[in-house]
Amino acid sequence: MDAYERIDRAIDTASEDLRRLSLDIHSHPELNFEEHHAHQALTDFLDAEGFEVVRGAHTMPTAFRAVAGSGGPSVALLSEYDALPGIGHACGHNLIAIAGVGAGVGLRAGLEGRPGTVVILGSPAEEGGAGKQILIEQHAFDGLDAALMAHPAPMDNATPKVQAMQHVRVEYFGRNAHAAAMPWMGLNALDALVLGYNALSVLRQQILPTDRIHGVFTQAGVKPNIIPDYTEALYYVRSATMAELANLKERVKACLESAATATGCRVGIHWEGRPYTDLVSNEPLAERYCTHMAALGLPVGKLPWFGASTDMGNVSYVLPTIHPMFGIPSDPLNANHTAPFTEAAATEEAHERTIRVAKAMARAAYDLIADPAILAQVKADFAAQVPAPGDPLKR
Repeated sequence: MDAYERIDRAIDTASEDLRRLSLDIHSHPELNFEEHHAHQALTDFLDAEGFEVVRGAHTMPTAFRAVAGSGGPSVALLSEYDALPGIGHACGHNLIAIAGVGAGVGLRAGLEGRPGTVVILGSPAEEGGAGKQILIEQHAFDGLDAALMAHPAPMDNATPKVQAMQHVRVEYFGRNAHAAAMPWMGLNALDALVLGYNALSVLRQQILPTDRIHGVFTQAGVKPNIIPDYTEALYYVRSATMAELANLKERVKACLESAATATGCRVGIHWEGRPYTDLVSNEPLAERYCTHMAALGLPVGKLPWFGASTDMGNVSYVLPTIHPMFGIPSDPLNANHTAPFTEAAATEEAHERTIRVAKAMARAAYDLIADPAILAQVKADFAAQVPAPGDPLKR
């Protein structure tokens, strides 16, 4: 039996347990950094599989690190398992969780005595918490040669072009007054909030096709007859690259400040959290993944764009990375971050696709470990694409 057959057999053997694990996570949706149930379920599974498991790894109570093998090249397979407020696993992170774990089980079987290290990293808080950036800061990727994960979507895409992104929270501070008796005494923070929103809406006509600005009002006043003295909104600002994001952030800031000037209010603009970088897909590693997906009966193309962001982009600036999207049965109109996608992520068809994706990732990772020429190609492509340290805005 060759290595690919050992990989496939190990994943097929674990498939039913992985299915139960996926459904368990799906039925217990947990938000950023609160994924205690998923963390326990995944680490219990890996512990039973014989991996060396560190729970609460890298300073995060819901992160984990599971290791098998030793020596040789080292490959990370990543699992995500956080959900979204209100609509649960509408991004299919229950499937991402078992894809990474399943690929790790398969890769360990494929190596069978060959030098090489399998690292399964449980990465919390992809949906806004930048958990993988925290892993980077805590040196979780030090000494590793590559990182792989896969994400469900309505379509297949081996090398999605995702956006750099940062959150901004804006506050406007005005002055209360009776809205009917003495409105001239007030400074209307809601007017400032609306003007800021409208200024950003006008800006959208003049930004690049790959830019995105979108947000929600989180505080907009308490009663119609009280002129609001405080309002707040949250926005996500995205661009194709970190360099373009830096330029767009300045334009967003000008729009938000102009609303304060127009209304006499004071503004607070807070760029929060860790930025998400764009994604640098490693071409030789993506080619290996595509080859194996085709052999498994699921040919995968390379689409020019996918409008979203992921903290796996941050990982791609640290070591060779792939983050392919894999299609599960869903209508493009009901794609990620919708309630119908939550339902799709629990279907048998989605599980079957995930199992094949896990096999393809494990096979591609095996190729990198077993063939020094492929590892050299992967590293050369990374060096050619990723800017040197200290030049984060090159791309």
